[in-house]
Amino acid sequence: MEKLLIRGGKTLTGEINCSGAKNAALPVIAASLLTDDDVVLQNLPHLQDITTMFELINSMGAEISLDENMFFKIKTSNIKSFEARYELVKTMRASILVLGSMTAKFGKAKIALPGGCAIGTRPVNYHLDALKKLGADISLTNGYIEAKAKRLKGADIKLGGITVTGTENIMMAATLAEGITTLTNVAKEPEVVDLANFLNGMGAKIYGAGTDSIRIEGVASLKGCQYEIPPDRIEAGTYLIAAALTNGSIKINKIGPDRLTTVIQKLEECGAEIKSSNNSIDLKMTNEIISPVNITTGPFPGFPTDMQAQFTVLNAIASGKSFVNEEVFENRFMHVQELNRMGADILTNGSAATINGVKHLQGAQVMATDLRASACLILAGLVAKGETKVDRIYHIDRGYERIEEKLSSLGADIQRIPN
Repeated sequence: MEKLLIRGGKTLTGEINCSGAKNAALPVIAASLLTDDDVVLQNLPHLQDITTMFELINSMGAEISLDENMFFKIKTSNIKSFEARYELVKTMRASILVLGSMTAKFGKAKIALPGGCAIGTRPVNYHLDALKKLGADISLTNGYIEAKAKRLKGADIKLGGITVTGTENIMMAATLAEGITTLTNVAKEPEVVDLANFLNGMGAKIYGAGTDSIRIEGVASLKGCQYEIPPDRIEAGTYLIAAALTNGSIKINKIGPDRLTTVIQKLEECGAEIKSSNNSIDLKMTNEIISPVNITTGPFPGFPTDMQAQFTVLNAIASGKSFVNEEVFENRFMHVQELNRMGADILTNGSAATINGVKHLQGAQVMATDLRASACLILAGLVAKGETKVDRIYHIDRGYERIEEKLSSLGADIQRIPN
């Protein structure tokens, strides 16, 4: 097992490219199971979660190849297994996304109950209740979800709670259902819109993604297509904060501001000057003193929960008191204890955190508990005095492509070392 060694105090400046979005790529890979034709994907990020999803569909009989242009071809015409084994599913909750596509395309699926980051309850019952309304028979046996259906039937469905993967799962299932499906109480995240665009490129008839209601007209079959994975808004937001923390400047290419509206607003409140084009975001700190900002997370278009931990670091060294309310996951302050070990002054009470900014953080040995907490601790190490060692970095490899290389290119003193 490896860890990251960071020597803080370096000002980050420079230019990087935004990677493809993991949270957009995973449902697209799952949706490739809906057609017998080849699917070609470009701009896939090189991440452990992508590797895991490929291993998962490969275990079912899908064939994945890579060409000289770094385009991935997925061939699913020889699917023979309809089971997602626990050995693969346990490391990644997004594995549940194959449930809708498998049930719709093959009429059966056996999926281990998923694992992943321990950041709170993310119930799959919303997925299952919606699949039942589409006509699937669902059973839970020995830790596995089993679904069966001759052909799903369209229905009017109000999801039991706002869930991104639930919205995506049922949207995929409904594409091949007989008749019309209307989904309400849906997630509006850009990644939901991305999936709808991909499915429509395959011949699906999906309308309203990104709004309060999604309408899906079922079709008999879907065709293959070529699709470019959009940029990762969470990765971009993390690097913007890295520059802001260190009083630096950064230009991030291959992403526009439309996916980061609330994050950019909060960074400007902190004292950052941000200029954007359709394909780049520039940030420059105009004041050495960081102003504290209050944050309440929520479903899109609210402030993204996946950026909460990173802003907690920013507030930890800001010049005053701030408040963070986590309204999406009930167990997403596990990074706070580690930040306090580095000298932060943060008090949590249930879903709320009160942060009293300090002049500086101190380097320490810390342990990551989940993906975004990993990013948070790396950011803290960049601005801390002395050395910081971040353990259990397998979390960061699930969601950030070559993070130490990108940070090094900006001037950070960071390296991967053996445990």
